[in-house]
Amino acid sequence: MKMIHGGVCAPKGFVAGAIHSGIRKAKDKDDLALIVSSVPCQCAAVYTKNQVKADPLLLTKEHLKDHCAKAIIVNSGNANACAINGYQNAVRQAQAAADHLQIKPEEVLVASTGVIGVELPIECIEKSVANIELSQENNDRCAKAILTTDTKEKIVTVAFEVDGIECKMGGIAKGSGMIHPNMGTMLAFITTDCAIDGELLQQILQRQTKVTFNRVSVDGDTSTNDMCIVMANGQANNVCIKQEGKQSEIFEEALHYVMEELAKKIAADGEGAQHLMTCQVSGAKDETTDETLAMSICSSSLVKAAMFGADANWGRVLCAMGYAGISFDPSLVSIAFASKAGKITVCEKGKGLVFDEDLAKNILLESDITILADLHQGNAQATCWGCDLTYDYVKINGDYRT
Repeated sequence: MKMIHGGVCAPKGFVAGAIHSGIRKAKDKDDLALIVSSVPCQCAAVYTKNQVKADPLLLTKEHLKDHCAKAIIVNSGNANACAINGYQNAVRQAQAAADHLQIKPEEVLVASTGVIGVELPIECIEKSVANIELSQENNDRCAKAILTTDTKEKIVTVAFEVDGIECKMGGIAKGSGMIHPNMGTMLAFITTDCAIDGELLQQILQRQTKVTFNRVSVDGDTSTNDMCIVMANGQANNVCIKQEGKQSEIFEEALHYVMEELAKKIAADGEGAQHLMTCQVSGAKDETTDETLAMSICSSSLVKAAMFGADANWGRVLCAMGYAGISFDPSLVSIAFASKAGKITVCEKGKGLVFDEDLAKNILLESDITILADLHQGNAQATCWGCDLTYDYVKINGDYRT
């Protein structure tokens, strides 16, 4: 596997494009995007577990009953969730794309992101979609068009071999606030020219979601619109992967890498964030225990605030572990902080150590920091990702709608 460029347009047979349709007030911000395959794709998707689900998500779920689609239409600036005429407008959005691409509306998947509870100005989409220029060069523009409060595009692309044939996989994502396990307010679109069966792809995607996107927490809120869609058009012309085995393992490794890198980019770009916070918990007898404890640390407002202040307040880490609802022996726990500036152990056997405060602060001033907790009770391990909690997070969300 090697890193390449091109995002969702890197795999053979995929093009993308974007335009400013008028949903967003800023005319210099594209707010409508298309991702299109030249042939039908085998598809898989995962969705938010929030009980309140946006209408575009419900329509996409309906269209993917047969694991088949050719295009995705995405708008930013309006979530089309809990909105008047929500489902009808999602249907019209799919129809507009289908008319432009001369395909069936059932072959179009719909995604939206933005403010909840406001009716989608569907006429803007219907008037603009035909003006979207589709090209293999438009990945970056597409990646930018789906952003809301994000400060940067999130793009990952790899090439890998299946049975000696080169395949490519590219992904783009958005997500900055309302990020928490079970798909935070994020959209992720991944394309590949590898041939793989849709049902197997669904199984693999569900497995990988659990250890990538569902291990990210920015603020503890889970959104109404989030989804991850993978489209595989088979244009690499490898023998179709139809069952678990060596070739599916190669594919799954590539998908895991793309999803994990996108997950980390989302965490690093949390609203107002200054630090990517990686939390690695080890030493439990099973991975679920480590994961639950790591997510509790990543989700703690007090831990996140300490990381913003570069304060090695390890007591907040141990406290967050203690209320996670998981049984462990606190008297065995060790805690350390690490970054490219070094590593420092601050707690052993559940008790604080005398440590170099200046070194600890320098470690935590780096943009990428790691919290390491070891239970010393087993050999399992889990890694989760989050970010610090800053003044800007409150500013951004204090007037998000107005």
